[in-house]
Amino acid sequence: MLTGGNMSASLRGFKRRFSALCPVGFTSQLRRNSPVRCVEGGRRLSHTQTAGGNLRPLEGVTVLDLTRVLAGPFATMILGDLGAEVIKVERPGIGDDTRAWGPPFVGAESTYFLSVNRNKKSISVDLKHPRGAAVIQELAGVCDVLVENYIPGKLHQMGLGYEQLSRVNPQLIYCSISGYGQTGPRSQSPGYDSIASAVSGMMHITGSEDGEPVRPGVAMTDLATGLYAHGAIMAALLQRQKTGQGVHIDCNLLSSQVSCLSHIAANYLNAGKEARRWGTAHESIVPYQGFKTKDGHIVVAAGNNKQFVKVCQVLQLMELTDEPKYKTNKLRVQNRQQLLHTLSQRFLQEKTADWLKRFEGSGVPVGPINSIQDVFSDSQLSLPSLPLGSSALLKGTWPDRRTLTAALHSSQKIIQQHCTGTSWAWGRHRVKHNGLIQEMNHPTAGHIAVPGPAVHYSSFTPDKPTPPPLIGQHTMQVLRHTLSYSDDVIKALLESGAVAQNEVS
Repeated sequence: MLTGGNMSASLRGFKRRFSALCPVGFTSQLRRNSPVRCVEGGRRLSHTQTAGGNLRPLEGVTVLDLTRVLAGPFATMILGDLGAEVIKVERPGIGDDTRAWGPPFVGAESTYFLSVNRNKKSISVDLKHPRGAAVIQELAGVCDVLVENYIPGKLHQMGLGYEQLSRVNPQLIYCSISGYGQTGPRSQSPGYDSIASAVSGMMHITGSEDGEPVRPGVAMTDLATGLYAHGAIMAALLQRQKTGQGVHIDCNLLSSQVSCLSHIAANYLNAGKEARRWGTAHESIVPYQGFKTKDGHIVVAAGNNKQFVKVCQVLQLMELTDEPKYKTNKLRVQNRQQLLHTLSQRFLQEKTADWLKRFEGSGVPVGPINSIQDVFSDSQLSLPSLPLGSSALLKGTWPDRRTLTAALHSSQKIIQQHCTGTSWAWGRHRVKHNGLIQEMNHPTAGHIAVPGPAVHYSSFTPDKPTPPPLIGQHTMQVLRHTLSYSDDVIKALLESGAVAQNEVS
């Protein structure tokens, strides 16, 4: 095994013994010099908090990310948002597959890649090179979590399987993401979102009522799998606190999507009812769907009898409430065609905005079918539109997005001089209400914006996000600081082609 010049065997032994006594005082915290006090059984008594008491839940946890594309990177990005140090392993020269997925590109960077890789460090390692595989073995020995999405058995052939690495680091949480699971007739098949969406039945139930099966507009199977993986890793960290032992997590696209079929699956399992496509409508609730208006579309969801009456009041169709065939939801489902025809004709008579105003305060859930431009113009998500002035900028007032972008590019030196350390600081997602948009300065793409975390906590706020990395941007940094490799060892690795460092950085 490749060993850094300053990492002695005695220090490694001490770190293992320390970890066994204190399973939640992660070995990565030794590298950070973060004080942790433990008692018998591995319970943590204290942890020195970061400045301002803004301790993030996964502060001190190190994640080794061997995933590509979407499900795995989405999971590890969430872990990074929660404070984990994420070390993303990429192939030299090529990197994550999604770096080439485009257009659109921002400069030379794929927006697809930029969307799910913030708060990560990138190291470029050739896993097929013996010395490259040895680097990953070393990292697995000092990391808390490893996430991979190789075809089952592939990493084992390289000496990087769970059984092999858990002998080096018994506390390692090893999460495998695959298409179909670690065993079974399809386990060796590659997994992509569109295939899993088809095989799982998701495409069968998606699309217009009389149309062909449709792929959902975003890779929901990948994203659901990423969420499942993230939750499983969090649970495994809690379990390790109790047992002091790591675990192997088997997460796959097919199981994740079938699990998310929810009541559709239950309808078949319990009532033998085959599903069908309903467009925007709901099989078991009426009215619960989109309606065309004079200038667009509106979705109305009347989930109970009281809400149905309210819909009729807003539409000035109160005579419908006197019809016996519409008295209950069951009856409305049985007589859906005639009812929906009447409602559809009425919605066509007004514009979407007018209908939305009419429904305000009614208690009926409604909303427009927005374009993506509409979504990010919504005050629930977007930046407030305020006048720009130099004093407003320096005092921390956000302008509108377009003017902000121009101001940031033209005034970066002023911003750095006057705003560092203030609430305005670069990249702070000072967005309105939900605070969903994060702004960052990428080393080659410049100013970028991506959707941020969907969850907020009362006990901490996310740190300023770091931009998605360049391929191998942090190779030397990780080898030097995480593994304590000497400069001579790093030079030898670079010359052998086992690792690569990005020249831009």
